[in-house]
Amino acid sequence: MPTREERISGGVYGLLVGDALGVPYEFHSPAEIPAPEAIDFEPPAGFDRAHGGVPPGTWSDDGAHALCLLDSLLYNGRLDVEDLGRRLVNWYEWGYLAVDGKVFDVGIQTRTALANVRAGAPALMAGPRGERDNGNGSLMRVLPLALWHHGDDAKLASDAMAQSRVTHGHMRSQVCCAVYCLWARRILEGASDPWADALATFRDLYVEGFEARTELDTHIARPDAEDTPGTGSGYVVDCLRSARHCVEAGRDFEGVVKAAVRLGRDTDTTAAVAGGIAGLMYGVQGIPARWRSALRGQELLKPLLDKLLSR
Repeated sequence: MPTREERISGGVYGLLVGDALGVPYEFHSPAEIPAPEAIDFEPPAGFDRAHGGVPPGTWSDDGAHALCLLDSLLYNGRLDVEDLGRRLVNWYEWGYLAVDGKVFDVGIQTRTALANVRAGAPALMAGPRGERDNGNGSLMRVLPLALWHHGDDAKLASDAMAQSRVTHGHMRSQVCCAVYCLWARRILEGASDPWADALATFRDLYVEGFEARTELDTHIARPDAEDTPGTGSGYVVDCLRSARHCVEAGRDFEGVVKAAVRLGRDTDTTAAVAGGIAGLMYGVQGIPARWRSALRGQELLKPLLDKLLSR
């Protein structure tokens, strides 16, 4: 079994590798995605890759935002949403924690939120809050919070929801981030059914009548929809559902992230969210060495990972 340190390393590498694996296949329908054995950092010859000028093995906004959150947590020793907002603006404007300093994929909602931060809006109010503002941009970055956090479940859930508000203010996005972090924590703790335990914990924390509980029971974890496969879209609930089903269907890390890419559409984020969980499950050594060694930007990653592991 992987050690706790190997699981934490696996979570960080898993998110970044999944993101980089999905980058060239983004925006394609499932029917256009190559067979599993042909999916790699470098797509098959003739494949109409997304982001054609981006070298294979490069993480996108997903990985950069996750590292922004991790760097902020390590520097401040707590979640500081104002600091996180400034770091995300620095990513957008200057390429902070982007591979080669190049930003090549920015969601519409995230762009709006960062413009609000840049204009002086409080970070907790910067993220759009309408029901249609439920993209997966806060879910894709939140895993480092669960890996760093030593507070109780209530504080972890609260912090996960707060970090979402910087770019994605609707309660549905906040709850998805909290459930994902609780899921990750239960994996680190060795729970036999970490997903079910995460849902049960969230329901204990937010009893009936709370808006967060209503969102969970109505939109995110309805009993009649628990077994509905995801479609790999950019909708935060579908992204979380897609990641969960890929994790449950995969036999190893490679199987999980390739299943995520095979869904098509928002391939980098689905594979990042699923890959982070799979990395926790299988540990860093469970991630194929060819992907770990070919991942670009490791000079940005390794100092942060070393600090995280030394806490």
